[in-house]
Amino acid sequence: MAGTGTRRSGHDLLGIYLNDHLAGATGGGELARRVAGSHQGPAAESALQRLAADIAQDRAALLDIMAALSIPARAYKVYVAWIGEKAARLKLNGYLLTRSPLSSLEELEMLRLGVEGKAAGWRTLRTLADSDNRLDPGRLDELISRAQRQADLIEELRMRAANQVIAMGRATDGS
Repeated sequence: MAGTGTRRSGHDLLGIYLNDHLAGATGGGELARRVAGSHQGPAAESALQRLAADIAQDRAALLDIMAALSIPARAYKVYVAWIGEKAARLKLNGYLLTRSPLSSLEELEMLRLGVEGKAAGWRTLRTLADSDNRLDPGRLDELISRAQRQADLIEELRMRAANQVIAMGRATDGS
């Protein structure tokens, strides 16, 4: 539509933006549940289950914000993200029936990127809250803080996974 010269209103653009974030939240929630289910060990598993629950709550918060702003959720974007997350599982990694040693590292990196994107979305909405009384600045501040805690946790787990992959490589190299 960009080529047609049609101009969209700010509300339309915000709707597109928030629906894109909703699609990301859908894919991210699916990925978080999958990651939580695939990690061994009580500490990581428990932390990842809490993370998956938090990410689901963040998606619900986004839907609440969209409702407050009278922005409808676009189901087709949500479905595409859901299908995309499922399709991402089919990547060719040399391991047909089992997980690749890189799977955890790559999944945690994708989660980290998603959380960083979500935090950017919350910060954008926080700026908008200064001029739109339908948005709760305090709630957005909480969501921003929670996203930072999520990013910190994911980074800690990601570094552990990276160290395991590096150690595995050294063991096979004989280093």
